[in-house]
Amino acid sequence: MTMTTRERIVSESLRLFADRGYAATSVAEIEAAAGLSPGAGGLYRHFRSKEEVLASAIREHIERTRKQISDVLRHATAYQDRPLEIRLRMTCQAGLAKMREEQDLVRVLFRDLDQFPHLIAEMREGIVNPLYDGIATWLSKQPEYEGLDEDWPAIASILGGAVVNYWLANESLYEPPTRIDETRFVEAWARLGLGLVTVDRAPATDTHAAS
Repeated sequence: MTMTTRERIVSESLRLFADRGYAATSVAEIEAAAGLSPGAGGLYRHFRSKEEVLASAIREHIERTRKQISDVLRHATAYQDRPLEIRLRMTCQAGLAKMREEQDLVRVLFRDLDQFPHLIAEMREGIVNPLYDGIATWLSKQPEYEGLDEDWPAIASILGGAVVNYWLANESLYEPPTRIDETRFVEAWARLGLGLVTVDRAPATDTHAAS
């Protein structure tokens, strides 16, 4: 599908901000990357400022994330014919794919957004927290976990945080922690999720009998 001029400006600006930094990227460079005449003011026909372009990029990512989460939760009990471990692997892989999809935005977040606290707040409330809430809701809806008295938001923060940390290590250190490849990470992540069932379903130990 062909992008509009506005969409090209947003897309190219985010790529440039991620590669060069917000301050180091000029309006003329954004215009050139978007196919406009550099320095002719084409960007200002769609946005009031470079900051507004950045804000629009963040809000477009927020809107896309909301739709993705809504789609996932609408089909939260899909693939129930597959074992829980397979569903967990698929969830972990989807989380890593989401991190890759948002890699430019994440780079801008860590490099430049400290000067825009209001945009950090929008990302936190529009992308980060909804993703963790989505993981918690997805976990709670899996039939194998039915009846378990778990703090799903806390568990989601652990499992989701592991995905974020693994991707960030690859991104910033250029290799995964202790060189664990993605296949091993996904399998271990799924086993941790699977362990919730075996731990909570395990019979309690009779301490009197043991003594």
